[in-house]
Amino acid sequence: MKFRPLHDRVLVQPVEAEERTAGGVIIPDTAQEKPMQGKVLSVGAGARDESGKIQPLDVKKGDRVLFGKWSGTEVKIDGEDLMIMKESDIMGIIE
Repeated sequence: MKFRPLHDRVLVQPVEAEERTAGGVIIPDTAQEKPMQGKVLSVGAGARDESGKIQPLDVKKGDRVLFGKWSGTEVKIDGEDLMIMKESDIMGIIE
């Protein structure tokens, strides 16, 4: 795939949610919530500050991140469902 987000945007591959609850109940596709975790596939160069300097992003390729339920824009690239979001939509990096 040849895609690089611009500025402070990040390309994220959502991690699929578990299909079972802790008690072993299977959750049907229609009742599952949208994933809120993902793996960073690509990042932009960074946003510009008031003086025009580029501020690099805190996230990098390969990071596992947590983001808001309604964050980002869903896109399909090479037949794969991905999300593009601003770095500010990412709540944190899972270590």
